[in-house]
Amino acid sequence: MNTSELLLSEFDEEMKTTRTTLERVPFDKKDFAPHPKSMPLDKLAPHVAELAGFGVTILTTPELDFSTSGPRKRPVFESDALLKVFDENVTKARSALMNTSDDAWTESWKLSYQGKKIFSGSRFLAYRQMFLNHLVHHRAQLGVYLRLNGKPLPATYGPSADDKMGF
Repeated sequence: MNTSELLLSEFDEEMKTTRTTLERVPFDKKDFAPHPKSMPLDKLAPHVAELAGFGVTILTTPELDFSTSGPRKRPVFESDALLKVFDENVTKARSALMNTSDDAWTESWKLSYQGKKIFSGSRFLAYRQMFLNHLVHHRAQLGVYLRLNGKPLPATYGPSADDKMGF
């Protein structure tokens, strides 16, 4: 079994949980933020929805400089639009994951802004830290927003108080 095949089941589970979390976003609370330094909901949810696209970039390019990548069009803060963007990006990321050779995982990957290093390391480390862990981090933030707005939290790494999964 190659590296991509080993990572596939984790990828699928994380994307499934992320989609369920996005489905539960309270779209009538677009300005909600639990703290003045927190992103408002209408920025956080679209960011979560688009992050799988960043996984594609990591898996298919040697580097990214945010200053030269062109303007980014953030997904519209609306349920169907966010889920459509998320699903499209997940499909592309899953395909890129399956097409990443074992040798490619050890290649260098870098992220910068105007030439200033943000990240530099192996593609594997970029995939884990800059994409997957980043997605999980923001999904967890989104979970706090759901809880504070009375929305049920999906089971993630076991049952939640809202989704007991038959326990």
